[in-house]
Amino acid sequence: MPKGMGKTVAQNKKANHDFAIEETYEAGIVLQGTEIKSIRNGRANLKDSYARIERGEVFLYNMHVSPYEQGNRYNHDPLRTRKLLLHKKEIAKLIGVTKEEGYTLVPLKMYIKNGYAKVLIGLGKGKKKYDKREDLKKKEAKRDIERAFRERQKDY
Repeated sequence: MPKGMGKTVAQNKKANHDFAIEETYEAGIVLQGTEIKSIRNGRANLKDSYARIERGEVFLYNMHVSPYEQGNRYNHDPLRTRKLLLHKKEIAKLIGVTKEEGYTLVPLKMYIKNGYAKVLIGLGKGKKKYDKREDLKKKEAKRDIERAFRERQKDY
């Protein structure tokens, strides 16, 4: 996780369930007109969104940013493709890794940092159904242990 992460605007909770995230990258995002006002109001959704590398640039697809209420004719298309800003070295590394089978770029979180909208993208490998079930079992076992520990603390 990057240091000094600002106000979280949107989170992709399903990403950690569907993918095993190996690395994360902080990327800036190119926005138009009233999109930043809408994002600051928390009107962004990362569900079902994904990133793809095309012609040496990274683009974010299916991210929904609701139109700004006071935006009238200056509003934007809510599902338009948005360009992500990364360093050339990071993009080169991602090109090499995503060509391997099974790796995907998944947006994990969107936040405001120093007045700029940032997206935390993760390099993830898709989980199989049995991996997801295993994770749920581990999560449930951990919850049971914590519950038992709390009950034990109350007794003392």
